[in-house]
Amino acid sequence: MKKIGNQSYQLENNVSILNTACIVGPKEKDGPLAKYFDKCIDDEFWGEESWEKAESKFVKETAELAINKAGLAVKEIDMCFAGDLINQCISSSFGLRDLNIPFFGVFGACSTFVETNLLGSTMIDGGFAHNILCACSSHFCSAEKQFRFPLELGNQRPPSSQWTVTAARKHYIN
Repeated sequence: MKKIGNQSYQLENNVSILNTACIVGPKEKDGPLAKYFDKCIDDEFWGEESWEKAESKFVKETAELAINKAGLAVKEIDMCFAGDLINQCISSSFGLRDLNIPFFGVFGACSTFVETNLLGSTMIDGGFAHNILCACSSHFCSAEKQFRFPLELGNQRPPSSQWTVTAARKHYIN
């Protein structure tokens, strides 16, 4: 990578996204983009005991789906950049721990997905890796606890309040 301006960089090698996978929750399933998702879940808990465990399951299942769709074995993934909206990137780290891929937690809130792409592509461009898993996830209910009002408090939500996505998305850069 070379610097071409005060805040601009250019990759010196071809780096591309090989494959993607996306699993979403019930709100996204009912939206206009539903046909573009790999899997839509009806239950926001996805059979788990908490929203945080559900989000970790979103992360795990989406990573496995992306690996399968890419036709790669887990051992072919050199590293993973991933993040979520919970302190310490808990959903990502717990969801990915059984894959035994070197993990770098990224916390940039809405910018996390772009940051994972940037970090992954620079590692490949620099010759430090060949296949990288980049990931980002959020779960409406766990993010609501982190940034706004816990749902357990029963606060009323005005119609104009934002709604965080319940989903996980992964892709490979090579």
